[in-house]
Amino acid sequence: MSAHQKIVKPVGQVPDELELQVAQSIFDLEQNVAELKADLRGLQFTSAKEIDIGHGKKAVVIFVPVPLLKAFHKVQTRLVRELEKKFSDRHVLLVAQRRIMRKPTRRARVTQMRPRSRTLTSVHEKLIEDLVFPTEIVGKRTKVKTDGSKLIKVFLDRKDHTALEYKLDTFSATYQKLTGKNVVFEFPVAASQE
Repeated sequence: MSAHQKIVKPVGQVPDELELQVAQSIFDLEQNVAELKADLRGLQFTSAKEIDIGHGKKAVVIFVPVPLLKAFHKVQTRLVRELEKKFSDRHVLLVAQRRIMRKPTRRARVTQMRPRSRTLTSVHEKLIEDLVFPTEIVGKRTKVKTDGSKLIKVFLDRKDHTALEYKLDTFSATYQKLTGKNVVFEFPVAASQE
């Protein structure tokens, strides 16, 4: 076993430096941490990107195959914590590598319908869920301004307020870089007790 087996790339593509670092880190965790060994054994990722989130901070986004996403979710909190120790001063996010199929045109010969899970809207919705994974989304609002620009507000579960407060800017910047859409993540204000 080697770190290269943690990366799944199409034939002919070579992993870059960051992907090799991530693969080596996951491989080291698999070898050294007894509790994670069984869970990390079959897990692989497709790519890793470093995203600048402003204020001199960076985030590492790890793209995993959709079939392996559920297995990653089992160990995500522990894995992210360990990877953030290795990549100091960078946040680590796990996101599924989803495919968007274009809308069929008149000229295109379509043999079967496009699945709903491959639409742009569906992929972008799932991306939001992947970014905030351990936390549940309790509400969404889309604000359309007079100039036509849209702003999506995503409300996260209040119980995870202390654990995720520092990552909200990372979520927004990452979503902006990956999709081009503006989104604000926040926790709903608790209603006053009467």
